[in-house]
Amino acid sequence: MSYSSAALQLDKGSHPGPQRAEGEDNRTALLENQLSVSDFVKIQRAFEPPEPTQTICMSREEFMQRMMEIVGWGTKEEYGELFDKVDVAQDGFLNWDKLTSFILLALYENDERAKATVVPQWKDLEFLPAKHKDTIQKIIFLKSSSRYLTISKEGLLGIWGENLKLQEALPITSDATKLKHLWVTSLISLENINKIAVAFTSKEICFYDLLSEEFPCQYKLQGLKGTPICMDYWYDPLDANESILSFGDITGKVQAIAFTTALISLFERPASACENEEATVTIAWAELLSGYHKCCYTLEHKFHPGDWVRQVSYSASLDAIISSTTNNTNTVVLAWREKSKKHLKMTSFDIAQGIHAFDYHSRLNLIATAGIDNKVCLWNPYVVSKPVGILWGHSASVLAVQFFAARKQLFSFSKDKVLRLWDIQHQLPIQRLACSFPQSQDFRCLFHFDEGHGRLFISFNHQLALLAMKREASKRVKSHKNAVTCVLYSSLLKQVISSDVESTVSFWMINNGRKIKQFTGCHGNAEISTMALDANETRLLTGSTDGTVKEWDFSGYCHHMLNVGQEGAMEISQILVLKKTTLVMGSGRAIMVFRPQNFNQFFIQPEEWKGGMQHQDDILCAAFLPPQTLVTGSYDGEIILWNNSTENAHYVLHPDYQRPLKSQSDAVPQKLLSAGRNCSSRPTADWAALGACSFETDTKCNNAVMRLCFLEARKNIAVTGGANLVSCGGSGYVRFWDTFKKQLLAEFLAHSGVGSIIMSTDKLNQYLATGDLDGWLKIWNIEEYCLNSSESKITQAPPLIRSFQPHEDQISSLEMCELGGHSLIISSSADCSICVTDVCGAPVWIFGQAKHCQIENCFSLPKKGTHLMESEIQEENIREIPLLSKEELCLDPTEHSLLDKKNKDESTYKSLSIGMLKELPEVNKPAFLLDPEKYFREKSEEECPKIPELPSLYETLKAVFVEKNLFPKDILDREQRIKQLCQETSSEVKIKRNKKQL
Repeated sequence: MSYSSAALQLDKGSHPGPQRAEGEDNRTALLENQLSVSDFVKIQRAFEPPEPTQTICMSREEFMQRMMEIVGWGTKEEYGELFDKVDVAQDGFLNWDKLTSFILLALYENDERAKATVVPQWKDLEFLPAKHKDTIQKIIFLKSSSRYLTISKEGLLGIWGENLKLQEALPITSDATKLKHLWVTSLISLENINKIAVAFTSKEICFYDLLSEEFPCQYKLQGLKGTPICMDYWYDPLDANESILSFGDITGKVQAIAFTTALISLFERPASACENEEATVTIAWAELLSGYHKCCYTLEHKFHPGDWVRQVSYSASLDAIISSTTNNTNTVVLAWREKSKKHLKMTSFDIAQGIHAFDYHSRLNLIATAGIDNKVCLWNPYVVSKPVGILWGHSASVLAVQFFAARKQLFSFSKDKVLRLWDIQHQLPIQRLACSFPQSQDFRCLFHFDEGHGRLFISFNHQLALLAMKREASKRVKSHKNAVTCVLYSSLLKQVISSDVESTVSFWMINNGRKIKQFTGCHGNAEISTMALDANETRLLTGSTDGTVKEWDFSGYCHHMLNVGQEGAMEISQILVLKKTTLVMGSGRAIMVFRPQNFNQFFIQPEEWKGGMQHQDDILCAAFLPPQTLVTGSYDGEIILWNNSTENAHYVLHPDYQRPLKSQSDAVPQKLLSAGRNCSSRPTADWAALGACSFETDTKCNNAVMRLCFLEARKNIAVTGGANLVSCGGSGYVRFWDTFKKQLLAEFLAHSGVGSIIMSTDKLNQYLATGDLDGWLKIWNIEEYCLNSSESKITQAPPLIRSFQPHEDQISSLEMCELGGHSLIISSSADCSICVTDVCGAPVWIFGQAKHCQIENCFSLPKKGTHLMESEIQEENIREIPLLSKEELCLDPTEHSLLDKKNKDESTYKSLSIGMLKELPEVNKPAFLLDPEKYFREKSEEECPKIPELPSLYETLKAVFVEKNLFPKDILDREQRIKQLCQETSSEVKIKRNKKQL
């Protein structure tokens, strides 16, 4: 439990005593729940010893007497009961450590109890546009690349982004296997080595490499006695070489392969395969049984004879393989291996009518089973005689169960399409949801809950449905009603501009956080994904997920609509406004260019980019360095350098390779999975995986470029060498590049284990701010970093100035600005808030507080000028900025700031030097005070200077007014010609009329 939540719990009381409702008995509420923080401060002082080496202990009578005197409220009986609760060992005394341990434990239990009873709120059921034509067999989430994989029976692999948009649909079966009518039965991810394993009805398991462009099958395990229909994979997070692949087949056999050098190689590669690294190595199961492959060994048991093994899983805490069937004998089997013995030992649960699935919770040490008899049972792995709990409520066979580990809750899904959520501690249902699937007699349902993102996937044959959990209501101040997607700063207006997922744009005063205006429905119901300001900062461009870019003025009028998604909607990732062109990038490999000569109409179509498509994956970001250097970054980690004048690409940068581009044909066509790919020239053997994975939980396998920034303040880089380009993105890495020498100079891990990150830098390129998916923000000093070129790549990080967590959810956008001599950092987040702070450790302020407060009181900023459009401020929209407490900042205790020593004991007022005022020296009086008569006496008319009279108008008029002198000659001539034309036309009309009358 966090200190901030503990403080909130403790602050429920007030002094001199807690406020209770009328008629409520003081003894009905527990004393420890009524004590406030100030009360605990008083109690702590009572336990403070005169010497640090001493400890003050109090007896029961002394404690009751002292507490009544110190706290000032409560009865002796209440303090006596509190003493008895703390003194569990009945020592007859207690000290401060005992008391605080009891209070923290009580608050922790209250927290856990509250979490277990929280009922999640869900968004409407949404069907995802999958391309599967047959039954979906498995859904998995790749933590390293933040992508989802789905696979169907016909062998179609679906690759989904973190935003749940289908990026690719790839057939992993060849035409030859299709003719044999082979089916895919299961899919698992080998995340420590960036591979996936797919099981087929041909009694083989194929291993595919995620790092390669061609997505090749590296190993093919053949010769299995039965068709594998379920698989599981586990690896040791402390030693990734140790891993176990377990699978069950239709004959009732459970088998496992224990790898000992997984990072080096899964299996032995023959000499012929080493020459051709792209060739598939065929492994016979008999070879593994014989011990030919020294890098692994096998385990197996036949405790389910004749039954299909429906699920298998290896538990590290139990050190056992758990498997299940639909038989009522040996329904669930736990098999483990004793030391120095080859055969597995077994214990089993017999469950009437069998089960469809199970799940194991290591912290609760419980196995939940989805019974065919409509019951969900909870089992202790060491008690096989009967379950420790039975959850009643389903009226049909239970198909799936899965623990909600963070809340100690359990999901269960039944055949009648009813989802239930259970409180494990009380064994009671707390929620029931009926899913609206199509009516069908024969169907297969798959259930997968992604706890990290709060997403529940349910498949119905070939359809995939999503139940997304709504974000819990927080007491935190919100700047927007919905998740904020982008934030900009206008130095001209001194305003912050923000957008959200509901297509709303808001304008805020930077000096006080007031919202001055708001545009709603800018792109209808589509999400605004990015924004940009033009060069003069007088127009705002907004890009949306519907594939359009709109240009607005600050009064809310839309001047132009740029149609980017000609072949369908595409998500806009960045808008780059240059002098002669506007470039738009999005979920595609092309650069859309819009030229100024076409901005004479409302709807504007893009023109052709002369350089064509050079990227092999979606372009995510871009940056421009005057006079003509353009760089673009894509999902596969490639950064391409362009000449913006000729619109031609000339070089490709990647963490693993750099190569020139001569023509458009140099781009190798991309066919398959793009997450974390490397160069085709790179070895595809497992040694490559060893080089790509440094084996921390967060690997380098995802090189997606999320942001690019040129260091424009470094003027002489072309001569002196050094980095002038910074990129960041996949797996939390930041990289520094020299675009002149086409070289990667440095890379370091800025955020570990959080996936992709974003960044921003100030105009002087002194600081770099990075933000991650967990809401953490880090500020680095890069002023002296990578100023000179070096032969070896630098892996040491620059000095870390500050690390803190201003947001509760992922940071969506970062912006740095200069205001009043301070470097400010503006961040937006999916938690609906916009925060601002400075580099050196000032408090975090949130836009949107109704309480009046000025930022200049914290940052000592100058007062706002008259050019801040104060006339547009609407009183009903006025919102102010709150100051977060120290607990709410969630400062990372493991990160040490360079400024900690200076600012350790300094606050806003302690930094002021307050002393006695110095006496002012004597000042001579000015002359007008000494002789006022001389300066202020009234002068006579004679002494006053005479003002000359102005001449009359007729005296100064030199010529008569002539119209020809006022207007240019060409205008007067044009007017004369028009008059003549009108006269001629009118005369012709008169002649025609006369003819008609005649």
